[in-house]
Amino acid sequence: MAQLKRVGVLTGGGDCPGLNAVIRAVVKTATRDCGIEAYGVEDGYEGLVEDRIRPLSYDDVSGILTAGGTVLGTSNRGSPFGYCEPGMEEQGPQDRAESAVANFRKAGLDALVCIGGDGTLSVAHRLGQQGIPIVGVPKTIDNDVCETDVTFGFDTAAQIVADAVDRLHTTAQSHHRVMVIETMGRYVGWLALVGGIAGGGDIILIPEIPYSLQSVCEAVRERGRRGRRFSIVVISEGVRPPGGDYVARQRVEESHEQLRLGGVGVWLARTIEEMTGIESRAAVLGHLQRGGTPTARDRVLATQFGREAMAAAARGEFGVMVALKGNQITSVPLEKVAECRRPVDPECQLVRAARSVGTSFGDD
Repeated sequence: MAQLKRVGVLTGGGDCPGLNAVIRAVVKTATRDCGIEAYGVEDGYEGLVEDRIRPLSYDDVSGILTAGGTVLGTSNRGSPFGYCEPGMEEQGPQDRAESAVANFRKAGLDALVCIGGDGTLSVAHRLGQQGIPIVGVPKTIDNDVCETDVTFGFDTAAQIVADAVDRLHTTAQSHHRVMVIETMGRYVGWLALVGGIAGGGDIILIPEIPYSLQSVCEAVRERGRRGRRFSIVVISEGVRPPGGDYVARQRVEESHEQLRLGGVGVWLARTIEEMTGIESRAAVLGHLQRGGTPTARDRVLATQFGREAMAAAARGEFGVMVALKGNQITSVPLEKVAECRRPVDPECQLVRAARSVGTSFGDD
């Protein structure tokens, strides 16, 4: 521990509930247990490239456990290996990895804790290969990071989805409508699956399970024949129209995740209404799923992750990501996480449980 004097921490990619809890745990563990100075890198990898690194004291992170977002700021466009200078985007992405490494050393840092999803952790792995001692922490509401059973932020987002489904039930029932709720999740269906089950969704569509419009509409009609004159459909943003491509609202060339998915729920609601004649409406939850105070589970998991990340750094264990395996916090090599995605198993217990209570996945 004596050899490690300063540790940096950054948050990259999209924001999510629990980021501040990790920052708090890293800083307090460093200063209280390890006698190590903590520094915050502002706005993810942008701050590393632009040399925006500041000290973080024990008091600086007191009182942030329950706050959403991140006190350090974040960015999903700041990869040092494809960096677009603000105001000079026309020049295209530039390799600024050398600047990132130089600023890390200039700040006197001995290690860097990188909190983020697959994009942030993939960059972290590459920076590790450039000589920066790295410890990763898995974060995303999508729950798609490999080698961990769950990421912090997911539980809060799933609760938000479930709450939205609860609220839309009443208006759907009152107006005898089909309500289509579009969730985030990118190319995996964890958020739609868990939030849909918790909210009692009648039909859940996720990227991992092929579906047909005929089956979806038949499920709606069947509910009507049984006296249920409304239906709730939960669809993940990564679901594609049959035979088509992803529905995206924009493309951001300089981002690790170039496609900004969104709009498939609106398309589905319109299609169901055309095919069944039943009035249908869409609600796109969007960034509501990322905001607000984290649930108790996410606060605890984030605290555990932050503590273990700092402990791993103090032990000199680098090139790893902390992970939840069963009930234990452990670590896995970052190279197993980089450029990897964790999909839903169509035969998993969650899917089987949903089918058993009558949920349709549009593949009947």
